[in-house]
Amino acid sequence: RRVNCPFYFKIGACRHGDRCTRKHNRPSFSQTILIKQMYHNPKANPMPGDPEHNRQVIVVFVFPCDPQQNEFDKFYEEVFDELSSSYGPIEELHVCDNVCEHMLGNVYVKFEDEEDAEKALKGLSGRYFAGRPLAVEYSPVTDFREAR
Repeated sequence: RRVNCPFYFKIGACRHGDRCTRKHNRPSFSQTILIKQMYHNPKANPMPGDPEHNRQVIVVFVFPCDPQQNEFDKFYEEVFDELSSSYGPIEELHVCDNVCEHMLGNVYVKFEDEEDAEKALKGLSGRYFAGRPLAVEYSPVTDFREAR
């Protein structure tokens, strides 16, 4: 008999994925949806020409504002506005800045009620963002303080 996976229960993802020897109890409904790898984190996979791409070269830029932060802010605002206006009020929206493969770019959206999460899950399934299909599922995470 397999025991529950504490990682999956805590963060809605497991570094072992389907190869995990423990049980991933996937909820059939939840206030929270997980959109896997929606956010492209430039720190995780630097593009050629990006200062992070070639670590032998030290490049120092001094900007009054951080371009990566500006891009993230635009992404966050776009996602928040689209989801809240299309599906209902959002309690929390979290974007993973983690570079581990099982967490990379995951977006967690906790709606005020389960019906709105269900509408979002159905409405986002089959859609694309930035040229990539969205992988959407319910998440067991409801308390993000414990998910850190």
